[in-house]
Amino acid sequence: MRNYTLNSWKKDTKATKKPDYKSRMNGKLIIFSAPSGAGKTTIVKQLLERGLNLEFSISATSRTPRPNEVHGRDYYFISENEFKTRVSAGEFLEWEEVYSGICYGTLKSEVDRICSQGKNVIFDVDVVGGLNIKKHFGDRALAIFVQPPSVEELRIRLQNRQTETAEKIAMRVAKAEYEMTFAPQFDVIVVNQNLETAVNEAEKLVRDFIATA
Repeated sequence: MRNYTLNSWKKDTKATKKPDYKSRMNGKLIIFSAPSGAGKTTIVKQLLERGLNLEFSISATSRTPRPNEVHGRDYYFISENEFKTRVSAGEFLEWEEVYSGICYGTLKSEVDRICSQGKNVIFDVDVVGGLNIKKHFGDRALAIFVQPPSVEELRIRLQNRQTETAEKIAMRVAKAEYEMTFAPQFDVIVVNQNLETAVNEAEKLVRDFIATA
């Protein structure tokens, strides 16, 4: 496993203060981040079925649901105003305005809920959110960056979804190129050239990490 520090990461983010509950948490935290379309969500879903005592941390977002997405299963879908009200109330572990008016974040109550059950928390979050969670929890968290084999392959995957306009795909590709520059800040990089191989690699990383003291 390749280990990296976060000392060189200077981007100004909207992370909240370190949570008071950190010292009394049980379980470990597994963070998956990637550019949109790299396959992290599919990898996370498969890991949840492999007997690793993982529970998915459902993120909150102010964007509208995509087809087949369900509130409380895929995300907590809330309005932009409600999202920012809850930010002001200190309810988020981390949050980020990923696009103008579209926010994503991790609710503290969600992490508390999972840890109180003695389970390990698995996150599917954007790159900034993943780095913020890692900074909060240090060695208790494993931060994994899922990387597409190339930017062009990423573009093809997004087009094959057939869920967004060409303009939005172009925005995502441009953002992905930027996000990939942060890959070395994560504990390990998994290149998703072949999904089965990537899932097996991720499973080994997670099993080894959970098994450590």
